[in-house]
Amino acid sequence: MSAGILLDPALNRAPEHPRHVHLIGICGTGMAAMAGMLHQQGLTVTGSDQNVYPPMSDFLANLGISVMAGYHAANLAARPDLVIVGNVVRITNPEAVELARQRLPYLSMPQALAHFFLEGKVPLVVTGTHGKTTTSSLLATTLHRAGATPGFMIGGLVEAFGRNYHLSDTPYFVIEGDEYDTAFFNKVSKFQHYRPHCAILTSVEFDHADIFADLDSIKASFAEFIGRIPTQGALVAHIDDPVVAELAAVACCPVIAYGSSAGCEWRLADLQVQGLSSDFAVYHRDQFLGRCRLPMPGLHNSLNALAVIALLHHLGFPITAITDGLASFEGVKRRQQIRGVVRGVTVVDDFAHHPTAVRETLNALRLAWPESRLVVVFEPRTNSSRRAVFQKDYAGVFHRADEVLIREHVPLDTIPVSEQFSSVKLAADLRAQGIKSQAYPDTDAILASLIRNAQAGDVVVILSNGGFDGIHERLLTGLGQPV
Repeated sequence: MSAGILLDPALNRAPEHPRHVHLIGICGTGMAAMAGMLHQQGLTVTGSDQNVYPPMSDFLANLGISVMAGYHAANLAARPDLVIVGNVVRITNPEAVELARQRLPYLSMPQALAHFFLEGKVPLVVTGTHGKTTTSSLLATTLHRAGATPGFMIGGLVEAFGRNYHLSDTPYFVIEGDEYDTAFFNKVSKFQHYRPHCAILTSVEFDHADIFADLDSIKASFAEFIGRIPTQGALVAHIDDPVVAELAAVACCPVIAYGSSAGCEWRLADLQVQGLSSDFAVYHRDQFLGRCRLPMPGLHNSLNALAVIALLHHLGFPITAITDGLASFEGVKRRQQIRGVVRGVTVVDDFAHHPTAVRETLNALRLAWPESRLVVVFEPRTNSSRRAVFQKDYAGVFHRADEVLIREHVPLDTIPVSEQFSSVKLAADLRAQGIKSQAYPDTDAILASLIRNAQAGDVVVILSNGGFDGIHERLLTGLGQPV
């Protein structure tokens, strides 16, 4: 009998007054944030993970949270009052099996967030295929600058706070609403648990091919989420996106439309980009309200800022307080983040991996560095990017690059080779368009090529949703060595 059958749905709850909480998969970004938040609430927190290494291991150690290396039944010997199960955990995980055997109460991370931290709050949920982390960070930082510092849980490190979570006594709680599934025992999108009062919806495209069959199934999940927004709340919707417009058209809650096209209640116009900053005109119902300066380049970042303006104006904040807060935004790690400049070579780190995100990131960076040679390093690492589902789409999104270096992906064990992404084919397709491109077997080969060929004035953009074998620091170190 499987562990999934043994897990009792009646135990999928939080006990009254828990004292000891154990997190299986504690080193994930969201799970580590949850551990920190529970610790701040005064609970005893322990956890386990297969991969325990910096920076997450250092972060947890500094909080005094005990982390056990590897998944073992013995990790639950202390019989914690509650076990939080990360979505990295599979049904056969030894601790999941032991959890079922001991009949301990359990929650997923989204369920725990709702239970412990959203009760009595005004949840502001930022969701969409693209821009969630940046927009959530813009929203949290701007609220902070406006004197209403929110609680938040975001998928990236917000520079204004130096972390990806915060607890606050103010009414607001900002959440990055991920459409990925919750846990092996709760196969719904995480954002279904987040009790939205208001939400921002930036975009809807096909993604997460490992859990969604097609765009219609993703649309169904977003539609269900939108249906959770109360009539006294609001959906701030980017209706330049046709799928967002379709979903917003049938929403039961008030809809605040934003974008750059006619018909948007909030409209962006006259975008100007200089270096890593953008400046744009803000119109509300065709009335000019002023200009907004954002220390991030590109249209997509400016639209994210416009969404924040629309939401905070709806919540009653003065327009000047909002635009001042946006102008002071320090950024979020791994979003167009300059990691260093050595020998005149600028190394930029970005999380982009979906074809649309790659295209928009490169558009923004080309505006920021119009005269530089743009060298792009791409690691297909997500479950979707390692599948052939986006093979043709990737071939059409690197046109802003002068050169593209592509790492061979780590094969997916459960998918036939014919259904997996091919770095060699993408490189060939780009060369056919006149873009210098090459596939490389590993990170070492890419580093060797970059260090050998980089020139003063180049901008090297590294696109990956993972650590990429420490390529950023290794490249900066290598560039600093004598030639």
